[in-house]
Amino acid sequence: MYDIIGKLLILQDRDQRILLVREQLARLGPERETLRSQTSALLDALDAAKARGKQIESDRKQLELEVDAKKKQIARYSLQQFQTKKNEEYRALAHEIQTCNDDIVKLEDAQLDLMEQAEATQREILAVSRQAEDLKRLADGQIQELLAREQSLTAELAGLESHREQLKSAVEDRALQRYERLLKMKGATVVAGIQHGVCGGCHMKFPVQLVVTCQAGRELVTCPNCGRILYHTSDMDLTPID
Repeated sequence: MYDIIGKLLILQDRDQRILLVREQLARLGPERETLRSQTSALLDALDAAKARGKQIESDRKQLELEVDAKKKQIARYSLQQFQTKKNEEYRALAHEIQTCNDDIVKLEDAQLDLMEQAEATQREILAVSRQAEDLKRLADGQIQELLAREQSLTAELAGLESHREQLKSAVEDRALQRYERLLKMKGATVVAGIQHGVCGGCHMKFPVQLVVTCQAGRELVTCPNCGRILYHTSDMDLTPID
């Protein structure tokens, strides 16, 4: 095989690994953010449940004050009843006392409803609190694993990029320039093999003469369709596929 092709294939292998490591590194940030967002959402739900619990308790205490106020009104009306000598005033005060008692019943029913809500909210707070603790512990562990993975990949990438510079220095300038241009346009597959008489990159079928030229390995051959650098080895099957 043409010597320059061998060097380019080694360089391409290194570039493919660099691309893979960069893609893996790029995924780590979103993975970390997802873990943090999940924990944050659960903590927000916990805060919301606690806030509801406080509001329910505040509302319940307000009802207690209203009940006490109604009872004081009843006591005042009862005293006025005792003091009045007029039947009309007595009946009016009795009506006010009954209204206050009816209001107290409604207020106490509302208190019972709030007590049930408070119990349900407290159960929710306990459940969400446990979930938040478990999720935070799990997320913290996974984030530490991601951090270790990131450090490992970063170190590997630095080594790969350093080695790439060494590999580049062994490639003839014109071939390297063409390779670098194609790398920017085509991605990690720049040097493509000929299998079954077609380009390993774009799958265009080649005329026999181009395949023969590539087999000879005396010059750099490129695909007339996609521009990729072509190569052929003895283990590649040239039989066309119908």
